[in-house]
Amino acid sequence: MKSNNKLSALQAKELMNILQARFEKNKNRHKDIQWDKVQAKLETNQAKLWSLNEMEISGGEPDVVGYDKKTGEYIFFDCAAETPKGRRSICYDAAALASRKEHKPPHSAIGMAAEMGIDILTEEQYRKLQLLGAFDLKTSSWIFTPTPIRKLGGALFCDRRYDTVFTYHNGAESYYAARGFRGVVKV
Repeated sequence: MKSNNKLSALQAKELMNILQARFEKNKNRHKDIQWDKVQAKLETNQAKLWSLNEMEISGGEPDVVGYDKKTGEYIFFDCAAETPKGRRSICYDAAALASRKEHKPPHSAIGMAAEMGIDILTEEQYRKLQLLGAFDLKTSSWIFTPTPIRKLGGALFCDRRYDTVFTYHNGAESYYAARGFRGVVKV
């Protein structure tokens, strides 16, 4: 992530208003967490605020989903009902993108996440998200793929169907209009 990525005062204020409204509307996602403490953390970390804005403008609807007592960080996930619209039709990573000889997608999940200053969800994080609501009922999301699977050309993705969370595999170079990725930011 570039260190010069910073929001203007107006952009920061607008984003804070959006995040606060979402926080208050979805209290079930963050029981026992107070907005003023989250806001104080965000105000002192412009790079993370910029990353949250990138999540927001690409359709992710980031929201607080937890607090890590060990690190003192608040955890934000993309909480849009479906995988973010601005992050679909992409393959898994740069190697997969480079391997495509024709019909290349515009980007990769890992590359786009790095540019945004976020990480893609792990399978564990994806399953935690699904405990907070029903997500990806019509779409699917790439998740972090372990190195042994990736070395063999595969990548993992998840979705929710029949009130069950499924984890699948696909060639890392594949891409579909309904597959994107969800991110995580810790502040």
